[in-house]
Amino acid sequence: MKRFDFRILIGAVLVLGGILMLLDQTGILRGATRLFWSGILAIGAALFLYWFFSERSRWWAAIPGFTLAGIAASSVLLDRLGWGGLAVLGGIGVGFWAVYLRDRRSWWAIIPGGVMLTLGVISAMTEAYQVVDTGGVLFVGLGITFLLVGFLANLKWSYIPAAVMLLLGILLGTPFVGLFQFVWIGVLLVAGVLLILSSLRSRR
Repeated sequence: MKRFDFRILIGAVLVLGGILMLLDQTGILRGATRLFWSGILAIGAALFLYWFFSERSRWWAAIPGFTLAGIAASSVLLDRLGWGGLAVLGGIGVGFWAVYLRDRRSWWAIIPGGVMLTLGVISAMTEAYQVVDTGGVLFVGLGITFLLVGFLANLKWSYIPAAVMLLLGILLGTPFVGLFQFVWIGVLLVAGVLLILSSLRSRR
């Protein structure tokens, strides 16, 4: 019995793609090209996710799997609604979170997962809702990410950057943003006075 030649399948897919692109260019079937490439991306996502869920050693497959799924979803529908960036960046973030959920020792995956989800939310805010000032959202998202690292991975050092990021997010994302300039002035003045006092005491 002869083995199936995958060149036939690949050739058929290429022919189908060519036909759909021709229909799109001639105006017979608008959006056919986008639909074709979205289908290719969805198939690739399904293959990677199958590898991820079928074998524990292939944890890395979650990242390209969810990324391709996000790109496919974005190109089909979400991009028109202004949620394309959230779909792509969020897909990457979900991929890293899946790596952590597969193996809780991979706490490092929480950081890129949280960062990408935060950037996805910011992208949706700017594209869909035309929000310009998103600096506070960025720092709050990063603060929550490091807070989760400390809570889920029991790493106490992460609470320090979490507190700093959350404080910056509150200052940038509230009506008190104008006070942020005075905070830096106060920090410089206090640091300068402490250095001068330290130098005078050392001379005694």
